[in-house]
Amino acid sequence: MPSKLDQLRKMTTVVADTGDIDAIRRLGAVDATTNPSLILKAARMPSYEPILRETIIWGRDRNHLTSKVAEHLTLRFGCELAKIVPGRVSTEVNADLSFDTEGTIAKARHFISEYEKLGVGRERILIKVAATWEGIRAAEILQREGIDCNMTLVFSLTQAAACADARAFLISPFVGRILDWYTKAEGKTYTPEDDPGVQSVRQIYNYYKTHNIKTIVMGASFRSKGEIEALAGCDRLTISPQLLEELAADRGELPRQLDPNNIKEPPSAKLSLDEKTFRYMLNEDAMATEKLSEGIRIFARDLLGLQELVSKHLREAA
Repeated sequence: MPSKLDQLRKMTTVVADTGDIDAIRRLGAVDATTNPSLILKAARMPSYEPILRETIIWGRDRNHLTSKVAEHLTLRFGCELAKIVPGRVSTEVNADLSFDTEGTIAKARHFISEYEKLGVGRERILIKVAATWEGIRAAEILQREGIDCNMTLVFSLTQAAACADARAFLISPFVGRILDWYTKAEGKTYTPEDDPGVQSVRQIYNYYKTHNIKTIVMGASFRSKGEIEALAGCDRLTISPQLLEELAADRGELPRQLDPNNIKEPPSAKLSLDEKTFRYMLNEDAMATEKLSEGIRIFARDLLGLQELVSKHLREAA
């Protein structure tokens, strides 16, 4: 019998959730998605020291600010990933712009321009934007300009519905972080079937398919192979190298769980969301509110960590 990874690939687009170029090359994936945390981790790996060194020399010779050099490093990783995967590479807008619509738009345009200078067209890139009200409004404008967006840190149907209204190309509803919150809040142990993160993605998937929404659903942030198996058939799943390897080693049967032609659960009614309604509904969801805020803080912290790493190497190269 084929591995569960091979079976999954027949019903779901598999995306590598890592900045580790070697891992993607080894395991194979259609797309790759990164965030500041993953880029920071990759930049610290000895195998990518040449990319870091070349970027430091590039920044030193041009006397660029640390933030500019760190940004260039992120784009360099994106370019390397684009050489390996046949599809899209997701690159995240600075987390400190999560509540700045105009700032997000400007940064996204800048990223696309810089990628094009490096030989990677916009059709290969997804700009990752936090699914705040301001981020969603930015995505609405960017999508009209032909800049496709990956809406990240999605923890609720409210966010997913607003992203769909903005015609975002793709959303990344997080599974594992939702599980983390409920495990801590309720002190329970969940199976993959009753996992609240899995249930959240299923609810969003059913909502999208029932209401003929074209935005792609890409489950993210997995804690176990079981969570992935429970979402087999989702449009896309972005999976860490460790879990990809576990799926590749498992020869058991993998039944399809999500199918647009076989919606198993009653769908939610179509939501109508203006800013006031969106903010109130999100506020009423303690988990989504807390995890969205936490996610922004984590990505901002790791972006700062990346800049500090670059600053250290710039000083040493002076």
